[in-house]
Amino acid sequence: MTHAPKEAAGDAVVRKKPWYRQLYVQVLVAIVIGIVLGWRWPDLATSMEPIGTTFITAMKMLIGPIVFLTIIGGVAGVADLKKVGRTGIKALTYFQLGTIVALAAGLVAINVFRLGDGVHADPSRLDVSGDAGQYIQTGEHQHWWEFLTGIVPNSVFGAFVEGDILQVIFLAVIFGIALKSVGKAGEPIIAGVNRLTEVVFKVLSFVMKVAPLGAFGAMSYAIGKFGLSTLTSLGSLILLFYATSILFVVVVLGAVLAAYVRLNIFQLFRYFKEEFFLILGTSTAEPALPGLMRKLEFMGAEKSTVRLVVPTGYSFNLDGAAIYLSLATLYIAQATDTPLSVGQQLGLLAVMLLTSKGAAGVAGGGFIALTATLSTVGHVPAAGIMLVFGIDKFMSECRALVNFYGNAVAALFIARWEKGLDLTRARQVLSGEIREEQPVREEQAEREEQADAAAGGAPEAPEAAVPAARPAEANEAVPVNP
Repeated sequence: MTHAPKEAAGDAVVRKKPWYRQLYVQVLVAIVIGIVLGWRWPDLATSMEPIGTTFITAMKMLIGPIVFLTIIGGVAGVADLKKVGRTGIKALTYFQLGTIVALAAGLVAINVFRLGDGVHADPSRLDVSGDAGQYIQTGEHQHWWEFLTGIVPNSVFGAFVEGDILQVIFLAVIFGIALKSVGKAGEPIIAGVNRLTEVVFKVLSFVMKVAPLGAFGAMSYAIGKFGLSTLTSLGSLILLFYATSILFVVVVLGAVLAAYVRLNIFQLFRYFKEEFFLILGTSTAEPALPGLMRKLEFMGAEKSTVRLVVPTGYSFNLDGAAIYLSLATLYIAQATDTPLSVGQQLGLLAVMLLTSKGAAGVAGGGFIALTATLSTVGHVPAAGIMLVFGIDKFMSECRALVNFYGNAVAALFIARWEKGLDLTRARQVLSGEIREEQPVREEQAEREEQADAAAGGAPEAPEAAVPAARPAEANEAVPVNP
């Protein structure tokens, strides 16, 4: 006896969404429209800024709660608290080593090509005004050690109000350990945290529906405000930054992924194509955070590891920012005719290890970290950041993308190190053998079973195999259900 309704339902499970409904396609189209609008009608394009900033603000509004809840769930979900400490130490060690390599890559690139030679900029004549002036003022008053002392918030809610991700991480780890330590008394709260996490991710999925509009507004404003001519005036510096970043991701991260995790970096690019275009359009990696965690869990990475390493990496593992920081610092030194010996450059690298994390999650964080570095060392004039201020927008996309892939590789590396990665499943997911599809809802399956029972027949197994893990819809930034 055949059951046509069940077969139709099975077909619905494996049917992919039409291409025009794929989020990454919509975002890509929005980016192209934004570039054309900014090029042809710059005044109109500049007025699109509120669309982009509103979307990014909405995303950042949810990042604090997402980081807080996911880290609590990750810490509380570990059977042994010693594993939390072990995973955290391994992650921080990896982050620091990665940052050193990224900083060194920027230093080598700018020393080889020396793009600042011949500029002969006079720092006293540079016009320091607007946002850049505020960043310089903030950076000059920020010390290299402040990211350590500033990690403790003034109040529990202060970290969320100010949007300081480092402080949110600190609170989440403390709360997670406390919930785990109280035993059964904390179990209802942990269950509530997991349910609240689902709710917050569902809210985020609503916001993600308008991601194409956000990408359109952000790209329109960038091109309309700064113009394509900005790309040509300092195009060589932009090109060097992009080339260095691409080599770092493909060669360094690719080698780490292939040698230890035994996965292919190019397959990882394809797997995260939706997040790629989202970051490209919005110039920030925050909107891609939920999708990164969801897809890593779907690949077979242990949930507790993903939910501890990824949010922490968003503040401590900023490979793209590190490349930019070292490259921009030496470019300014060269452009202002400030000689730096090898010893002084190594001293810069040591300072940048700390300052690169000092303004994580803060508006203008890259410039604040850059100014803090220059002010701490004292050799290079801080006003020199005006030389790169105009092209920063065109570098921010690359910084965010390198940060994103750096954190993806870091999470897979730590998961493999902790023996919490299903490597067979990960390879099947990356090769396309297992794909995220539209889920069959429990109530629909229950109705089908009832229909089978009423018809007197045994339920038939669906023709298409559905992955064991219940994936979220491909275009929604929702994690696998806890």
